[in-house]
Amino acid sequence: MDGIDRKIVALLQEDASLSLAQIAHRVGLSQSPCWKRIQRLEKAGVILKRVALISPESIGVGLTVFVSIETGDHSSTWLAKFAQTVTAMPEVMEFHRMAGDIDYMLRVAVPDMQAYDAFYKRLIDTMPLKNVTSRFSMERVKSTTAYPLPADQRILAATAKKKR
Repeated sequence: MDGIDRKIVALLQEDASLSLAQIAHRVGLSQSPCWKRIQRLEKAGVILKRVALISPESIGVGLTVFVSIETGDHSSTWLAKFAQTVTAMPEVMEFHRMAGDIDYMLRVAVPDMQAYDAFYKRLIDTMPLKNVTSRFSMERVKSTTAYPLPADQRILAATAKKKR
């Protein structure tokens, strides 16, 4: 991934609705080579998809809850069933397996405390959990989907390694 690729990725992270002509102009290419680079970045798995970002408050899901989960079972069978169950819950925006004193972390978006309580009850009924801790976001100080782009070849190497 060279400097032009990084500029393209940065532009798309900032605004995926830019036209090909706008992107090409901003990175100093004609449209055809720019389009080929975007296609290559998509094929390499650098660009996963292009989406519209929505204000959660504007659609009535303004309460963000970070849910820490500890379990007594660390088997692959348990994880597969738990992952299948949790990923099917539409309130779960992110689901991470963690290192350290907690096993899993969820970011949950719900309309209000009553909706979270209903989610919580469904969650704890799915499977045995050792501990579930909820932390409520009072204010979103920073929220971004744009990753920082290193200025070297680590991105390309990591992508190539992932593809193997």
